[in-house]
Amino acid sequence: MSAHTAIDREIRYGARNYAPLPVVLAHGRGAHLFDVDGSRYIDMMSAYSAASFGHLHPRLVKAMQGQLARLDIVSRAFHSDNLGDFCQDLADLAGLDACLVMNTGAEAVETAIKAARRYAYDELGAPDGMAEIIVASGNFHGRTTTIIGFSGDPASRRGFGPFAPGFVTAPFGDPEAIEALICRRTAAVLIEPIQGEAGVIVPPPGYLASLRRICDRHGILLIFDEVQSGFGRTGRNFCFEHEDARPDGLIVGKALGGGLMPVSAFIARRAVMDVFGPGSHGSTFGGNPLAAAVGREAIAVLRDEELAERSRVLGQTLLQALRAVDHPAIVEVRAKGLWAGVELDVNQVKAKEVCLAMMRRGVLAKETHESVLRLAPPLVIAEADLLQAVDVFREALDEVGGARSARCAG
Repeated sequence: MSAHTAIDREIRYGARNYAPLPVVLAHGRGAHLFDVDGSRYIDMMSAYSAASFGHLHPRLVKAMQGQLARLDIVSRAFHSDNLGDFCQDLADLAGLDACLVMNTGAEAVETAIKAARRYAYDELGAPDGMAEIIVASGNFHGRTTTIIGFSGDPASRRGFGPFAPGFVTAPFGDPEAIEALICRRTAAVLIEPIQGEAGVIVPPPGYLASLRRICDRHGILLIFDEVQSGFGRTGRNFCFEHEDARPDGLIVGKALGGGLMPVSAFIARRAVMDVFGPGSHGSTFGGNPLAAAVGREAIAVLRDEELAERSRVLGQTLLQALRAVDHPAIVEVRAKGLWAGVELDVNQVKAKEVCLAMMRRGVLAKETHESVLRLAPPLVIAEADLLQAVDVFREALDEVGGARSARCAG
């Protein structure tokens, strides 16, 4: 099938809830993707961290194939022989006690919200039906109607109300503003340690540790959403490990499925997880044997290949290379591990135009909010590919910036 035919058919028969770059991908391996015409691209997005271990990592593929030869899905109506091991490995990695396995990141966020509310009623004495969760401005936790109700993105919210109450918003990066909102209705603080969709916004040093102290002082839960930042993305297994800030609940997903299937989880202290009893929460596919096999191998790959440390080292290389790009359109470079956001002056260049120019040169990246280029390559990427991608970014900036200057002059 030609690229034109594939794109036309997708537009005709699919929902138009995405605006993809005009490239049709056919296969991939490691940090590289190939389109239907055989052109190769360096993947600088890794499916929003879902493909953090690279495309079709041989160990993950082998684990999936091995499980497929034995058992697929039986639902949680019965026990399976690998779910307990998976939950133990995941809890141990996070330094917490128990897991509730789901499928998508949004489902794991919804699970955390339910846990926080029930914990507030059962353990904190919050007034019935009035529990509140404090969130941050600029957040992005998913797209269910509950979650977008407390999102700050107008495009995610328009036309989907009415929204659920029970959420109050504080500025991101300001622990004092969060503490000022705490009252007897407060159940938890729910925060992304780094805001990815907002443009890879990195909070001030000490922010996460301050939140931990505040929550301890007031006896409320601290929950981190590490769906994108977890599993080595920021140079540690989890972003909270950069500070003394172990949460009461941790939301994970994306990379946990090894790029092969959706797997997510809410990981928590035992007292928090024990708010759930039979019938209180669940999912037909959540915790299925196939997901457990892939997720467990993903954790093993993270450890065995020391991918968090690789992310830390290559992240320094990426940050130095980006900061060396001298262009007037660059406003700011933000990064943590192999995760970077380049803020651009939209009066000079649009981020999507830069992405299109990079695509034409064999590098795939994605913009957010028109002004930010996001870079989140697979953690297995070679240093040479990483530096080539930055060179291509520089060339794309020159092309788009030059073309825009010429248009304005004309």
